[in-house]
Amino acid sequence: MAADSAPDLDQALRALADGNRRAILSVVRSGPRSVGRIADEVGLSQQTTSHHLGVLRAAGLASRTRDGTRHLFAVDTDGLAAVRAYLDEFWPTKLAALKTAIESQKGEGDG
Repeated sequence: MAADSAPDLDQALRALADGNRRAILSVVRSGPRSVGRIADEVGLSQQTTSHHLGVLRAAGLASRTRDGTRHLFAVDTDGLAAVRAYLDEFWPTKLAALKTAIESQKGEGDG
């Protein structure tokens, strides 16, 4: 991953470290929701929910649109893609090690 994207990744990972923020993302993953509806679904005050949504937006994990006077929040898939790309970097090495271990066990069983 490029060095210039590291701060964004760090900010996204810090945002995801909070259970309330993960709960909020779970609520908005199926579609845009108002702050009031999100607050009701996660059991937080609207003020607390707004704070968490601000952190998620700053981290690139949530987006905001307007519907008349209402602000609607949804998952920003670009931000989540950056986190996933970072985590996916760990899998090729682990899968190669698993393949080697399985093949060596098969080789031992052939004797």
